[in-house]
Amino acid sequence: MIRVAIAGGSGYAGGELLRLLLAHPDVEVAQVTSERLAGKFAHRTHPNLRGLTRLRYVPLGELSSCDVLFSCLPHGASARHIDQFLANAERVVDLGADFRLADPDEYERFYGEPHPRPGLLGRFVYGIPELNREALEKASLVACAGCNATVSILALRPLFVEQVAKSVVIEVKVGSSEAGNRASEASHHPERSGAMRSYNPTGHRHLAEIRAVLGGPGAACAPVGGIHFSATAVEMVRGILATCHVFVREDLDDKELWRIYRRAYADEPFVRIVKERTGIHRYPDPKLVAGSNYCDIGFETDPHARRVVVMAAIDNLMKGAAGQAVQAFNIMHGLPERRGLEFPGLHPA
Repeated sequence: MIRVAIAGGSGYAGGELLRLLLAHPDVEVAQVTSERLAGKFAHRTHPNLRGLTRLRYVPLGELSSCDVLFSCLPHGASARHIDQFLANAERVVDLGADFRLADPDEYERFYGEPHPRPGLLGRFVYGIPELNREALEKASLVACAGCNATVSILALRPLFVEQVAKSVVIEVKVGSSEAGNRASEASHHPERSGAMRSYNPTGHRHLAEIRAVLGGPGAACAPVGGIHFSATAVEMVRGILATCHVFVREDLDDKELWRIYRRAYADEPFVRIVKERTGIHRYPDPKLVAGSNYCDIGFETDPHARRVVVMAAIDNLMKGAAGQAVQAFNIMHGLPERRGLEFPGLHPA
C-alpha cells in the first residue's frame, strides 16, 4: 500500500481528494491536516464521508513520514511549508498554484509579488496528464494545473499543435465551489443566488498557465493574435464550461476538426469528444461530468467566418483538482490511470 497524507484537507478540493483516496485500492490515507479543526473528525466538514473514515484532522506540525504528500493548502502556503513536505515525503503533489509557473517574472506579473521560492520553479512537473504523461512517470514533484487552465488547455491544444489557430478568446462560466469553502461577501446567498457575475474579464491568474502551455514566448504554436481570457460566475455549484472562439488561419470543416481531435485524444481515458447532430446533449455540459474525472470537448464551425467555437466541460473539483491529482498519482506509480477514478457521473442530477 502507498501511504499518503493530505495537507489542508478541510476544503472542497481536499474533501474530494480524501473521498477518492479512501476508495483507492492501492492507498492508505495516514493523515489529513487542518489547523483550524485539529482534533475534529474529517467527516465534520465532509459529511458524505460519514461511516467511511474515522480520521481526525491534525496540525501540519504533526505530519509524519509518508510516501506521497498531497497539498491542498491555500495559495502561498505550500511554498512556505515545502521544506517540511520534502522532509516528510518522497513525492509531493501540490493542488495549489504556488509551483505551476516556471518563469518567476510571469509569476510576479500575475500574482503581484515575487515568488517566495524561485529556486524551486521549474522543478515541478505541470500536472496535466494529457500533456506531460512521460514526465509524470518519473516525477517526484507535481504541480496540478488550475481548473480554468485545465479545461482551456485541453479544449485548445489540438488546434495549437496543428498551428491552425490565429487568435483565441476564451470565456469560462464557473460554479461557486471554485472560490473555495470560505464564506465571503460574493458568496453570501442573497448576493450569489441568481447572479451571473463577470469577476475576471481580464487578468485572470490562470491565463499565465494557458500562455505558458499554448502561447508563451517562443512557443511554436503561439497564435499571432494572442490568447484572451474572461471568467464569469454563474449559479452552479460544480463545474466549468469553457467556450473558446478560435479564429483560424484557413477554412476548416467538421471532418478536419474531427481528425485533429481524434489524433490528439483517441487514446486518452478521460477526454471525450461530444458532438451530436441533434438532442439537448449534443454539446458538453458541466452537469453531465459532475463528480467524474472526464473532460468533454465539442466544436462547431462558423459558416460565415473563419471561426471555430470549441466547448469543453469539466468538474472543477475533479478533473480541475482532485481527480487530476489522483490521475497523476497513478501515472507516477505505474498504476492504471483509471484506478480510483471510474465514477462516470450521474444523469439526471
